[in-house]
Amino acid sequence: MSSGVHRRLGLPVLVVLALTLTACGADADGGDADSAQADSTTLAAPAQQTSIGDLAAPAQSAPAGSSPAGSDDDAASDTGPTASESETAGPAHSVPVPGLKQEYADQIPQETSQVLVATSPDPKSEESTLSFYRFEDEEWTKLKTFSTHNGSNGWLKDRHEGDRTTPIGVFTLSDAGGYRPDPGTELPYTQDDHLPSSATVAYGPDYASVFDYIIAIDYNRVPGNPPTDTTRPLGWDKGGGIWLHLDHDSGTNGCVTLEESDLKWLLRTIDLDAHPRIAMGPEDELKK
Repeated sequence: MSSGVHRRLGLPVLVVLALTLTACGADADGGDADSAQADSTTLAAPAQQTSIGDLAAPAQSAPAGSSPAGSDDDAASDTGPTASESETAGPAHSVPVPGLKQEYADQIPQETSQVLVATSPDPKSEESTLSFYRFEDEEWTKLKTFSTHNGSNGWLKDRHEGDRTTPIGVFTLSDAGGYRPDPGTELPYTQDDHLPSSATVAYGPDYASVFDYIIAIDYNRVPGNPPTDTTRPLGWDKGGGIWLHLDHDSGTNGCVTLEESDLKWLLRTIDLDAHPRIAMGPEDELKK
């Protein structure tokens, strides 16, 4: 397992308030019981959570000094590597992840031994599943499958700011964070005590716990920064702040959401030395 765990200092309150608006909403606390449908382990059912409605964040606005959405400056350019260039380097894995189409299986590098697959039968659905695969003894084993939510307008390859879709593709997982202390993850973890107050300002008093735990999906972001970092190499129009975070029983602005116990299991299981990837999209696009 990687030993390079570190913790970053929280951002100033005003900066956090602004950054929080760029991310999907999250859900309140849950119990520690595992709600995953285990493929190799029998798991206890989670404590029931009260639905608090659609917490998807409001449409994001460009920061001061940025180009207007839709301008030439927002298109993928020399501002940074494209998603495919930065996230799929290296030769394809010698053993394809079960069920993935060749296009997506080829984007899993040889060095990767942990892969998450988020998908749903209907490309317009906001309900999905997330499966965790581990490569060991020359084969992929599905460890768990979780019930999840994704964008309220489903999945889209060419997504844009505010369209409430989850991006289709293969992405790295490199950074985590949240209001609550590090639950024992190998990912660099940024704890920020200001997140409850920023969530309350953004969403109201019922949403103080929305950012308890976060795993950043490296869609249109620079790995190695806190999940709240707003740098967007592909331009502002492509959206950003796509996270794995706590579920709120409804569709999101683009994130994928899980029960707290499930997200904590992922945080404790994902290993940077495994070069983890997440493949996301509807079944007719992602799977054979």
